[in-house]
Order: sequence, then C-alpha cells, then structure tokens
Amino acid sequence: MTLSWKVGRVAGIDIYLHPTLLLALFWLGSGGPGVLLIAAAFGCILLHELGHALTARYFGIQTADITLYPIGGVARLMRLPRKPGPELLITLAGPAVNVAIALVLAASLWVLGTAPLEFGLAGPLAAFLGGLMVINAGLAIFNLVPAFPMDGGRVLRASLSGWLGRRRATEVAAALGKVLAIGFGVYSLVHGAWLNATLAAFIYFASAQELALVRAEERRRTSGPLPSGTWPEAPAGFVWVPLGDGRMRLAPVVVTVPDPRAGTSSSWH
Repeated sequence: MTLSWKVGRVAGIDIYLHPTLLLALFWLGSGGPGVLLIAAAFGCILLHELGHALTARYFGIQTADITLYPIGGVARLMRLPRKPGPELLITLAGPAVNVAIALVLAASLWVLGTAPLEFGLAGPLAAFLGGLMVINAGLAIFNLVPAFPMDGGRVLRASLSGWLGRRRATEVAAALGKVLAIGFGVYSLVHGAWLNATLAAFIYFASAQELALVRAEERRRTSGPLPSGTWPEAPAGFVWVPLGDGRMRLAPVVVTVPDPRAGTSSSWH
C-alpha cells in the first residue's frame, strides 16, 4: 500500500490509486476522449468494488481499503464469510453494479434517440455513453468467469459449498480456474497476445493461492493446537497470529498508513 496514493474516502472506506494506473490511462486512451472513457471505466470499477464492500458491511464485514490498479480494483475485506449465502451475495454485488450501470446507459441512449447498439454512428456524447455501456457489460461478463480471482470463481465456490464443503468446493473452482487460465494462456501465446498471456498467468497463480489459503484455514480448524514451529507456511500476503494456548490463526499482513489528522498511524488486519 505504500506505493499507492490515497485519493479519497467513500462510505468510510479509504480509496487508493496505484501510480501505474495513470500510465495505463494515457497508454490505453491515447489522449483526448479515449482518456476520458478509460477514466470513467475505472470509476465504474470503483463502484463495482464498493458494491462488494457495502454488501459485506451489511453482513458485518468491514473493508480495510480499496485500491485501483491497471488490471482492475481490489477491495480488501477484513475477513471472508464462511457461509455460502453471504459469500454469494457479496460476490454478485460487484457485477450487479456493472449491469445496473449498463442498463442506465442504455436507457440514456434511447432518450437521446440512439439505439444502444448503434451508438458508434451517432455523435460524441452517444459514442461515449455507448462505449461506457459496452465496457460495463464486458466487466460484468468477464468477472463472472468461473476462475479465481474473478468473482465467478467465488460464485462457483459458494454454489458448491453447500453440498461439497468449502475446501472441496474451492478445489473444484481452483482446478477449473487453472484449466481456463492454461487454455487462455496458450491461445494468447499462439496469437502473440503477450499481455493476455500475462493475465492468464496471474489468474493461474491466483487460483493456486486461493486454494492454499483455504487449505491452511481448514487445517487450522480441524487439527486443533499444534506444537510451536510445526505450522505450515502461510500463503502469500498472510501471517500466522498467535491466540495463546498453542492456537494460531491466519491474518492478512498488517498495512500501516499515515493518519495526517492525528499525526499517528492506523493499522488494519
């Protein structure tokens, strides 16, 4: 988080911007209206993450912060629900926001007298609204791909957890995510799409990390206290925290950011 800039606070949640996102805005937008469209798209990604965060708050789960990266946004929940129902609702809240935005933009195009699928033939305003509509529809569809770390991987796990259990459901979702990532990666390499191949590799390792985290959680829950020094290595981004009496729990790595109002620092887990 030290490399990111705090740009505001929404609904009590700190919003951070990674510096590389600014480079992506100009590179993808190529200046002018393109930058405006990409900036608006990342605004929609922020709303997507707020959908996750505010739904999680309804279930008593707070969000440490939200960070926007060139590859999308990340809402760091302070814990994840174990029950499939809340996890399913929290997960679907993000894509639901993008669907709602796309529908509002489609209605706006109708009001302007432009068919939603013919915005490219209209003026600059219709082109902007239509482009943003397509981006939001694409975000909703892409995020529902059944692979971690996309929302679809969590939707699949929540759907399977009721009768397979959380660990087995995660194994199935992670395996499917790896298969999809390998297929997407090979296709991208064959066609010379190196950026897509990098994204495929990210999806593959994210699926593996999610599975490692859940397996570590299940070992902790079922094995009881273990002697000191025998705990398995914590997944990336997590540490073992002692609870006393030989008990441990996994917790996200503590991130400390300056609090300019108090002159001290605030830490979250």
